[in-house]
Amino acid sequence: MPKSRTVPLIFVEEGTVASSGLTEAQLRWASHNRFTGQHGRLLPVPGADGALTAYLFGIGDAADRPIMMAGLAAANLPQGSYRLEGAYGDPTMAAIAFRLGAYRFDRYKKGKGGAPVLAGPGRADTAEVARLTDAAYLARDLINTPANDLGPDAFEREIRAFATRHKMKLKAIVGDDLLKANFPLIHAVGRASAQPPRLLDLSWGNVRHPKVTLVGKGVTFDTGGLDIKPSAGMLLMKKDMGGAANVLGLAHAIIDAGLKLRLRVLIPVVENSIAGAAFRPGDILPSRRGLTVEIGNTDAEGRLILADALALADEESPELLLDMATLTGAARVALGPELPPLYSTDDKLARDLMAAGLLADDPLWQMPLWAPYDAMMNSKIADVNNAGAGGFAGSITAAMFLKRFVLQATAWVHLDIYGWAPEARAGRQFGGTDQGIRAVYGVLKQRYPAA
Repeated sequence: MPKSRTVPLIFVEEGTVASSGLTEAQLRWASHNRFTGQHGRLLPVPGADGALTAYLFGIGDAADRPIMMAGLAAANLPQGSYRLEGAYGDPTMAAIAFRLGAYRFDRYKKGKGGAPVLAGPGRADTAEVARLTDAAYLARDLINTPANDLGPDAFEREIRAFATRHKMKLKAIVGDDLLKANFPLIHAVGRASAQPPRLLDLSWGNVRHPKVTLVGKGVTFDTGGLDIKPSAGMLLMKKDMGGAANVLGLAHAIIDAGLKLRLRVLIPVVENSIAGAAFRPGDILPSRRGLTVEIGNTDAEGRLILADALALADEESPELLLDMATLTGAARVALGPELPPLYSTDDKLARDLMAAGLLADDPLWQMPLWAPYDAMMNSKIADVNNAGAGGFAGSITAAMFLKRFVLQATAWVHLDIYGWAPEARAGRQFGGTDQGIRAVYGVLKQRYPAA
């Protein structure tokens, strides 16, 4: 289609074609093609000369209509400019959905095809649309980038560029300096890699405002270490920095909105590799908090680097301490790829996050910090083991492990995200994906509104 044209994308509810304000020609075309507003059906409408004049898009009935329905249309539209018409619902959410559905990761493809773009709708909060979709795009691009182009060195460069764009202060502790600064677990996990481990500490905002600290797991690739993963289990391990990617996306939304809080972002960045320097099953390692950790499994490495980062974050008693991590396969067994478990020491906050997630099609589900399961992490010769005994309740025991390193924060939240869409759906293309950003942002926006 000509680039200068803006093509109408007309949303039609199931069974309402006759009352949808279509022209006589469009009604005849819909009838001829048996278009009744069927869920997800996209019908191009030609003019008298055969040129495209519009698309009809079926949104089904309310019972089966995803919030991100407009994203389903965008995923199937060719390059061009579109405007929304008809029963598209809330204009801001529709615009967010369209842009999220239009996401393409084509960095490694020749002959790239362009994505559809949206004009309006005029009643949308364009600033909110831009910040939330940009946040999601940032997370998706980082997760989708393979580890050969996003190892610890490259990831640090990306984070430094992010800090510069957002006028954040940044401190990096790299390699053996981690031992001098008392981050032994981060060092142990990453020391076998050709690229040294590091901790990146970013800050923004007025120091007098409430302290909110975000921690993101930044394992750029996870072989499993000496407890090596099978080949099938390693295929997606470029996404093991998905917690850090989503934390950066959330930080972008917070800063762009100018929320009235003091933001700190901590990202431990490592590659869990195999070499002579690799940490071993049976090793007993010190931690920043002073607890000794027996290594039951080197593939339970994410909780180790998070433990040191959480201990640092906790030392300044933030009002809210939140971490995101692609932490356990058990979370996917329990709740599947679309519904990340949420753990929190504040039940009201957990309920608020779940409610915000449902409104923004960014669902979370609270799981219990079940105290009796803490004993599964016991060690006979150290303070704690990093792998739960027996294989039961893997996501819960991982959360209970992390909880040992949070003592002073007013509230702590742990999101065990997947960071990957195994199948495309409305608003989410196949591949690396954002999870938790809109839900958490929605609560923070309510609690710490911009001045």
